[in-house]
Amino acid sequence: MSEKQPRYLSYLLRLWQVESTGQWVWRASVEDSRTGERRGFASIDALLAFLREQTDVATDSLENKNTVRE
Repeated sequence: MSEKQPRYLSYLLRLWQVESTGQWVWRASVEDSRTGERRGFASIDALLAFLREQTDVATDSLENKNTVRE
């Protein structure tokens, strides 16, 4: 039995700045509201890559579900 993919995603997003090698940089974390799992990101680009991956997985799952097979 395959795990059913959600039709929506819900995360608690935290953003903060830290000083790194003399520059202020953004850090981020997301916490999955369903599971409580938390992930940290060293940059906004890394956060966006994660969100793109998550939404691609959800979209692919829905497209596969709606595909008529002959």
